[in-house]
Amino acid sequence: MAKKKIVRKTPKKNKKILKNSDFVSIYVTSPDRDVALKVAQTLVDEKLAACFNIFENVTSVYRWHNELEKSTEVVMIGKTKASLQNTVTKRIKELNTYEVPCIVYWPIADGFPLYLEWIKANTK
Repeated sequence: MAKKKIVRKTPKKNKKILKNSDFVSIYVTSPDRDVALKVAQTLVDEKLAACFNIFENVTSVYRWHNELEKSTEVVMIGKTKASLQNTVTKRIKELNTYEVPCIVYWPIADGFPLYLEWIKANTK
């Protein structure tokens, strides 16, 4: 019996090529699910981020006011355009209840082209 050949379709090439450095992932911590949902929903609604993944019950160990601390936090990972970083940071600081919120950006070095297009289409 002959094996069936698998054909993968590649996306059509865009006239304008997106550079992967145009996009970033955002790593943010919050004290609880309610704050995380408020931040995520607001940023997606305002088209400052295309999406957020929310991870509950993350144990964090850190030093705060010279004391070793351990707490349970909620982690959010979002995707957006690099050009929106300053606006996103300002908005997260307004919405997050932490005195010094963790807001860290990682450049997206590579990604599925259609997904990067989706990020672009769903942000300002």
